[in-house]
Amino acid sequence: MTISCENGFTYTGRELEAMSEASNYHRWILQIFAPYLGRHLVEVGAGLGSFSELIVSNHACETLSLVEPSGEMYQQLDLRARRMPTMPRVQVYHASFPEAAPLITACGSPDSIIYVNVLEHIEDDKAELEAVYRVLSDHGRVFLFVPALAWLYGAFDERVGHLRRYGKDELEEKLRRAGFQIIVSAYFDLVGIAPWWIKYRLLKSATLEPAGVKFYDRFIVPAARRFESVIKPPIGKNVIIVAEKR
Repeated sequence: MTISCENGFTYTGRELEAMSEASNYHRWILQIFAPYLGRHLVEVGAGLGSFSELIVSNHACETLSLVEPSGEMYQQLDLRARRMPTMPRVQVYHASFPEAAPLITACGSPDSIIYVNVLEHIEDDKAELEAVYRVLSDHGRVFLFVPALAWLYGAFDERVGHLRRYGKDELEEKLRRAGFQIIVSAYFDLVGIAPWWIKYRLLKSATLEPAGVKFYDRFIVPAARRFESVIKPPIGKNVIIVAEKR
C-alpha cells in the first residue's frame, strides 16, 4: 500500500506497518524524550498512531494534538485516536503542521512538539523549525528523531521520501538558527549502522521487511539500549535531540 501526501512525499504502507511493530525501539525513544515532555503535546506526522498510543499510555499529558497530512493515514489515525482514553484530550488534524498550527494554538500554545522520523521528509526544514518556534509556548520544547549519516543514504531512503540524513552538528545548528537552545543531543543506535550499510548501501535493497524489524526490535534493541544508556556513542544510525525555545 502506498499513500501519496499533499506535501509531496510518499508513505509506504509496508514500512509503516513494519515499524509499528518496533515497540522496544519506540519505548527507547520515548524514554529519552520523557523527562522533558510537558502537558500539552503535538505529534507531527503521527502516521498510524503507534508512537501516539505509547505517549498516551506512558505520559501524563492533558492534551495531545496529532497532525497527519496523508488522507488515508489520517483516517486510520483518527479511528485509532477514538479508541484512546478520554484523558488526555486527543485531537487529530488532517494537515501539515503549518496548516494545523492556527487551529492548535486557538486552544492554547503547546509546550512540546514531536517529530519522529518526519523532519527528513520536509523539503524546507528550516521554515518548519521556525514555525515550531513561533507556535511553542515560552520555554516550550521540540523533540526530534531523524535518520543520521549522509553516507548511509541509499535506495530505501529515496523510495520512502527521505530528502536527507542528518549530521548531529548540522541539525543542532539549524535549531540554533531557528532560536532554540539544545538540551539533549546524541547519536542513537550505533549497532544499527553496520546492518543498515550492508543491506541498503552494499546490497542496495529498497525494502524493509517486517520479520527483520521484529527480530532487531526483540533481540538487538534491548542490548543496544542498555549499552547506550552507559556509553554515549560517537556516531549512530539516528540522531535524537530535545531543544528549548529561548
